[in-house]
Amino acid sequence: MLQVGLIGAGYFSRFHIDAWQRLHEVNLLAIAETDESRREILASELPEIKLYGSAEDLLSENQLDILDIATPPSAHRTILRDAVNGVKMIVCQKPFCVSLSEAEEIAEMVKGSKSTLVIHENFRFQPWYRKIKSIICSGELGEVLQAQFRLRPGDGAGVDAYFDRQPYFRNMKRFLIHETGIHWIDVFRFLFGIPQTIYGDLRRLNPEISGEDAGYFIFGYADGQRAVFDGNRLLDHSADNHRLTMGEFVVEGTKATITLNGDAELFLRNRGEKEGQKIDYDIGLKGFGGDCVFNFQKHIADFCLGRGELENSVENYLPNLVLENLIYESALTGRRCRVEM
Repeated sequence: MLQVGLIGAGYFSRFHIDAWQRLHEVNLLAIAETDESRREILASELPEIKLYGSAEDLLSENQLDILDIATPPSAHRTILRDAVNGVKMIVCQKPFCVSLSEAEEIAEMVKGSKSTLVIHENFRFQPWYRKIKSIICSGELGEVLQAQFRLRPGDGAGVDAYFDRQPYFRNMKRFLIHETGIHWIDVFRFLFGIPQTIYGDLRRLNPEISGEDAGYFIFGYADGQRAVFDGNRLLDHSADNHRLTMGEFVVEGTKATITLNGDAELFLRNRGEKEGQKIDYDIGLKGFGGDCVFNFQKHIADFCLGRGELENSVENYLPNLVLENLIYESALTGRRCRVEM
């Protein structure tokens, strides 16, 4: 059994807890949470798990195979410095650290240690993106020329935006891209690779928050392909659950087009045809976002048990942060940026 410790018990950590508990070769041994009221709730709901008021106490009193860090970015550096060399596998939630320079500092520290650091970027593990990737690789679409994701969660309007779920969103100076768009930076990389150019256009629509909550970025590729992220957190889309896919996606090729709707249904329309055919696949309706947290954490457990290759190691993930910075630079200057990596 892999022994797991979790640091942070905020809103999203409940998905981490659920996923670890559903993995048969994993034991969620301990949780650290600084908020006493949250610890009291955990004590009543999960009496079998050891609870701590600090990350330091959890790390000093337990031998862990995996440390799962589910805290806001401002806490990452301190926890990682304490954990490196003491835990073989460390998983850290995104957004990773507070800046690219801090993330690079941590990556360099981990490079010379006994630990492996992986960033908890789970959207590429959503089943619809895995299915789209397999169809692209099969050649069924022909040459992919265009892709566009329209982010429309509909949760960012009004004076109370984000209070119910993740109130710290309101004070993030960089929001739409740093917190949310980073998912599609990674998804675009997963599906299409690293772009050659980036253009960004960002704006703030809700005056009650600090950062941008709407905008675009465009990835340009050497063969002329374009991948477009069109995000607006105030607007919604057609879906029973607006947080399942968080929007709609279209991938267009010379032979066929794939469409993802808000209910996670995939349709493939061959060129020249009027109607698309529904693609049969397991959407995965447990947990969050097609059970992507479970899929990701299973991926980590499998790797620790000697099964499979590792995705989203810190070395592999750092280019996402470089691309993020270029989006903000482009939005600030109004110019298209060239990607050098």
